[in-house]
Amino acid sequence: MDTDFLDWALAAFSGYVAADELYDGPFCILSVVDNRCYKRILYDVLDHDPTHGDIRAFLRRLHTALSARNLSLLGVTTDGSALYPAPLAEVFGDVPHQICTFHIMAEISKAVLGAVASARKGLAAMQPKLPKGRPRTQAAKATARTKKRLAEQGAALFTHRYLFVQHHLNKTARKTLWRISRGLPQLRALRAIMEQVYALFDRRCRTQTALDKLAKLQHRVQRFPALGDTLKKLFAPTLEKALTFLDDTLLPSTSNAVERGNRRYRKMQKQIYRVRTQGQISARLALDMWREAQAEGRQQTLTSLHHARAG
Repeated sequence: MDTDFLDWALAAFSGYVAADELYDGPFCILSVVDNRCYKRILYDVLDHDPTHGDIRAFLRRLHTALSARNLSLLGVTTDGSALYPAPLAEVFGDVPHQICTFHIMAEISKAVLGAVASARKGLAAMQPKLPKGRPRTQAAKATARTKKRLAEQGAALFTHRYLFVQHHLNKTARKTLWRISRGLPQLRALRAIMEQVYALFDRRCRTQTALDKLAKLQHRVQRFPALGDTLKKLFAPTLEKALTFLDDTLLPSTSNAVERGNRRYRKMQKQIYRVRTQGQISARLALDMWREAQAEGRQQTLTSLHHARAG
């Protein structure tokens, strides 16, 4: 990477970075972005899936760039990939490593929604079979009412499934949730557990306090064997690493800074070119980063021109 660009990217370095990998066919793009200033710092394009050695070499480049400017790394945010912990510890020592809370919550929410879908399938299996024609006896009418009630409940669970993972619920939403989960205590327990999961990431508490809450939550989940497979993510070590940010008010809890660059690449990928080589990808990323660096100067020029005209 050009020294002039690194001077610009690290001029107002916050000390916190986000790292991520993006796969594009046989290629993999490694990126490091300032997680508070949203400036991309380094990238590398591999023609194979990354290994610990690739991540280690990439992080050493970052270490060299920071050391040359007497800068220190205060925190790193990544997704839950197993590629980063060992190389980070080797290159940067005990620098705090935060796992992106968005990725963790997405996995937990996916598991909860899967449990809701299983409950819907259970309701469908419980629906009694009716003979053809209009029910005439009292027993047949009762059976028809039961089938209709179960079908309506299953449809309501599908329509309002988002209520089981939504962060905040108002009074109306809670009434709806209570109504559609009637007779399904495991789903009501899931919603209560989700609220405790959200409480883990409250900035008002410290990491150790959140870890204590997590231990109590894990003990509660173990009391519901039916929920064990659904919420097994609550016992993953990555969840504990996702609580690191609570001890540092400046450490971002997500890797959104680097994800924004990945989304921009995906958009560019569709609009500009289709056939890609390792050299083309590297050149496009370099051009995009230089445009980003020059955008600040263009904005200052436009502002000066507007002030001059107004005067």
